[in-house]
Amino acid sequence: MSTLTVVTLLFGYHTSTSSEMAGGGSSVLATPADPGSTSSGTTSGTTSGTTGGTTSGSTDSGATTASPVTVTGDSTDTRWGPIQVRITVASGKITDVTVVDYPNGNGRDQQINARALPVLVQETLDAQSAKIDMVSGATVTSEGYLGSLQSALDQAGL
Repeated sequence: MSTLTVVTLLFGYHTSTSSEMAGGGSSVLATPADPGSTSSGTTSGTTSGTTGGTTSGSTDSGATTASPVTVTGDSTDTRWGPIQVRITVASGKITDVTVVDYPNGNGRDQQINARALPVLVQETLDAQSAKIDMVSGATVTSEGYLGSLQSALDQAGL
């Protein structure tokens, strides 16, 4: 019985290295930004209809123009620390996702997030929405990521 369990777990395990390579060079993770450098509610460029988060670019309707617009979602507090997601949108499509803040204060946080965040980013790019699966073993990280991602999508008008 234990052999069957081990075999089942082995076949169910998905590595995150393949999703990092599949991105074709788009940024998957970023070193967390200085907490003072990205504040909720600041904008740069000309935007309309944006509330909260950080937006840069120049557009009247957010995500419907070919000019890329970068939107930073609100920071989502989790029991392990804050998570914040930044998306770039061009022609109504999410073209890049960067996790600008995430828990990384200890080895366990680093291990979980090094595996979970690339998967979440790739799923976001594939789904073009926040309707993505959570990563097993990283439920708290997944919930925080989805909260910040949804905030960014709302601000981008997607």
